[in-house]
Amino acid sequence: MPSRRRFLQTSLATAALPARAWADAGAPTHLSAARTPEGKHSLVGLRADGSRTFALPLPSRGHAAAVHPTRPEAVAFARRPGTYALVIDCALGRTMQHLTAPEGHHFYGHGTFSKDAKTLFTTENHIESGQGRIGVWDAAGGYVRLGDFSSGGIGPHEILRQPGREMLVVANGGIRTHPDQGRAKLNLATMQPNLTMMRPDGTALDVASLPAEQHQNSIRHIAAFDDGRVAIAFQWQGDPYAAPSIAGVYSPQEGITLLRMSDAVLQGLDGYAGSVAVLDHRHMAVTFPRGGVLQVFDTETGSTLDLRQPDICGVAIAQHGAMATDGLGNVHVLTPQGARRLAQHDLAFDNHLIRVANA
Repeated sequence: MPSRRRFLQTSLATAALPARAWADAGAPTHLSAARTPEGKHSLVGLRADGSRTFALPLPSRGHAAAVHPTRPEAVAFARRPGTYALVIDCALGRTMQHLTAPEGHHFYGHGTFSKDAKTLFTTENHIESGQGRIGVWDAAGGYVRLGDFSSGGIGPHEILRQPGREMLVVANGGIRTHPDQGRAKLNLATMQPNLTMMRPDGTALDVASLPAEQHQNSIRHIAAFDDGRVAIAFQWQGDPYAAPSIAGVYSPQEGITLLRMSDAVLQGLDGYAGSVAVLDHRHMAVTFPRGGVLQVFDTETGSTLDLRQPDICGVAIAQHGAMATDGLGNVHVLTPQGARRLAQHDLAFDNHLIRVANA
């Protein structure tokens, strides 16, 4: 039996150990889900130069991840309508927790941490009612499920926390689905997407919707400016020849404004935006993988920079501009002068590229 002195010595030595950081995971700046040529799925860490730091296995196709603000830890989410979320220690390369959506729910592929990192919020579907829910998990206490509250709409997809604030922003896509019918969209004629701003207890602070004639413009992906605005990427569900812009900005005093997109560009995009990133106080990037286009929008002047790359989808702010990934395994850096390939991997990167916050 160890003596009291030995116990105290061991405890003090353990307490003195430095906490692990993202440097212990190979210093990745970004994370992405990916698929190998053999059809296996993983969460991949990428450095600023595009090189790979790790590839940790996932049980099936992943979608996005929530990055812990201080620890080398990420929660990787299954693609909709999946029911798993893995809490992964990226430094040790092991799964810490296997989260499962409660019975009668499924995940929508996204989540975010609270400002103090003690709580994880997840977007979910309550299958029987079709109502969107936000799952609440005790991230500081072993990711125990605490409950859930309304997302403010149907089909909540991406959720984020505004920088430096407690406010949550939820992209309610408006599309009802049911796992028994795969990814079929069940309510296109009556869908009503919205962007809901809420407190961490679920209290809605603002709800922004589109005009009635644009109700089939599903709000899917979002990114936050520092001043309270939100960049939006849409997926149009109506007549392809009547598609409005599928990029926009929410402003607290003005609601949602669609950005100008030319008909020539829109006609080749199949109404589908894949990802969005805020680059600075005025620029945002939106990817359109089905059209092989990335556009950088200047929200002050209305001008755009068009970059073409097949199956480009993941995009996130980086040290010098932005980083983007595609389904062909390429990692690109984006600057005002254009795009440059950093690296190519024997992988198919999935939809989203997630920045490591303290990179």
